[in-house]
Amino acid sequence: MHQFKELLIWKKSRLFCSKIYSATSTFPSEEKFGITNQLQRASVSIPSNIAEGSSRNSNKDFARFLEIAIGSAYEVETQLLISSDLGFINEEKTSELIHMLEEITKMTSRFRATLIV
Repeated sequence: MHQFKELLIWKKSRLFCSKIYSATSTFPSEEKFGITNQLQRASVSIPSNIAEGSSRNSNKDFARFLEIAIGSAYEVETQLLISSDLGFINEEKTSELIHMLEEITKMTSRFRATLIV
C-alpha cells in the first residue's frame, strides 16, 4: 500500500482541483448544475481515485484506479474546452489549466506503468 498523501501526483491533482473550483466560481449561475458541477466532480475524481487506489492490496488494483483518474482528467479537459467554446473561461486560463492537467496525466501514466511491470 502507498501513502497517497506523499504522492506528488495526488498533491498536484489536489491543487488542480482547487484551481477548477476557483475557475468555475465565475461561470454563469444557470450552469451551477450543468458544466460547473461536471467540472468540479470530475476534477475531484482525479485525486480521489489516486487516494482510493493507494489503499488497494495489489499494484494491479492500484493501476486500475490510476487509469480511472486518467479518464477523469480527459473528461475535465473536454469540459474545459467546451467551457472555453461557450465563453465561460478565457483561452489563457484554459491553456493554463490544460497544461497542469497534461502534466498530471503524464505523471500518473508513468507511475501507473511502474505498477504493472
